[in-house]
Amino acid sequence: MSSSLNLGELISNACSRAPRAVAIETDDAAVDRTGLLIQARSVASRLQAAGACENEPIHVRVSNLPSDFAAVLGVWLAGCVAVPIHRTTPLSACEAIQAKTKARFQLDAGECSIDSSAILTRLRIEAPEPRLQLEGAAFVLFTSGSTGSPKGVIIGHHAFAMKLMAIDSMTHFKAGERTLLVLNITFVFGIWMSLLTLISGGTLVITKKLGSAELVDRLHHHPIDRVGVVPTMLRGILALITQGHDMKPCACLRQIFTGGEQLSESLAEQVEGVFPNADLINIYGLTETLSCDFFQHSSFRRVKPYALGLPASGVSYRIVDELGAPIAPGQQGELQIRSPYLMVGYLDDPDLTASAHSDGYFRTGDLAFINTDGDIQFRGRQKEIIVRGGNKVTPMEIEQAVVMFPGITSAMATGVEDALLGEKIHVLIVPSSTASLDFERLQAFLAGRLEKYKIPDAFYTAECVPVGRTGKADRRELKVMITTGLLVPASVKQSGRTLA
Repeated sequence: MSSSLNLGELISNACSRAPRAVAIETDDAAVDRTGLLIQARSVASRLQAAGACENEPIHVRVSNLPSDFAAVLGVWLAGCVAVPIHRTTPLSACEAIQAKTKARFQLDAGECSIDSSAILTRLRIEAPEPRLQLEGAAFVLFTSGSTGSPKGVIIGHHAFAMKLMAIDSMTHFKAGERTLLVLNITFVFGIWMSLLTLISGGTLVITKKLGSAELVDRLHHHPIDRVGVVPTMLRGILALITQGHDMKPCACLRQIFTGGEQLSESLAEQVEGVFPNADLINIYGLTETLSCDFFQHSSFRRVKPYALGLPASGVSYRIVDELGAPIAPGQQGELQIRSPYLMVGYLDDPDLTASAHSDGYFRTGDLAFINTDGDIQFRGRQKEIIVRGGNKVTPMEIEQAVVMFPGITSAMATGVEDALLGEKIHVLIVPSSTASLDFERLQAFLAGRLEKYKIPDAFYTAECVPVGRTGKADRRELKVMITTGLLVPASVKQSGRTLA
């Protein structure tokens, strides 16, 4: 093993070990490992001929096409840094990313031949100034903060390769296995699943955008060993049950990975009932920590349903108060993570990079506490805390109580500005059937499980929770829907007052 691992070399070596094995399969074609490597080398040659410099950022337009993987691999073989941008990304967002990277070149193979000169376009004349940050970098992944301004997360080759090994020690990807890729490769969840599949000698199965019914049919009628989805997709699958969709067990499906938002105990139990042969693995991690810091396997969750899971190899953590001091078990604070697999930093933003770390730990911005068994329990984002009448409430504890009420599939809570209390607690409920909910009984139920100031002030119902462009549940979108009147509240009388 070399002292500094490179993802391009790892994939190239995996291709050389089984040159005729299928690397990527689509609905109507297959690319073997030799073909993938030939295409990637063609991309690398084109970049080098254009004068691309070592560690130079290259924009790569992607939408989970086989040529997209060849383009990213080609960027690495040329010694450059890949900046994946989805093909549907709005022009204004592309321009904001361009302003950050100052990239000269963009690759976009699309449906055309990878050998076509049209795949490479020039975005600007001058090469960006060399950045020490980008030495040995594999990716710059853009993620928006609370202001919406794009942040470029720099991920190093060696760190990501080591994280993939840590993930594999917990999940055991095998040669010849088939991974159904549903998640975009602009996001770290989709990226690590794709890379680990290729490096381990497996096949990536790619199909056109899948709805819930198409996803289930794909799993039933094609040999698939694993799939990665966000909980919103799982809820969509379960919704099909109430519609009479045929849910035959998937005999060969070995693993279902999920993450990106909270996985409720009731949702996990229902999914395991539909896919009894699969290990439902809930992962926790961030782009900045290269994903997968904690793993909650099915066997772990059955014993400790509310615990975050087991940390990956090399990952350590602490929970601290607002001043950064460690706090006692049972007290809620910020979860901070330390590992050899952290990001290099935010592109051209040393101040933001420094503020994101404390004593070598990455500040996740997530709330958690250590329970009496010594396990971590997740409590949601610090920025999502609702301050009602001076009392701090985490949306997740509200949601966990609400979904325990019979007839509720999922719930989403958010704070909405109020002149008297500062914020009120508003909750969107997704019923498990078309039958109307008894909100007075729900209020009484919650009163026995939540402190008085945590009882929701308003309820809404919908067929699903709002989601963002990543497919994850989007709390900000819920607040917009409430404040603009897109959702109409249900009226509930409790103790002489109307909750609406």
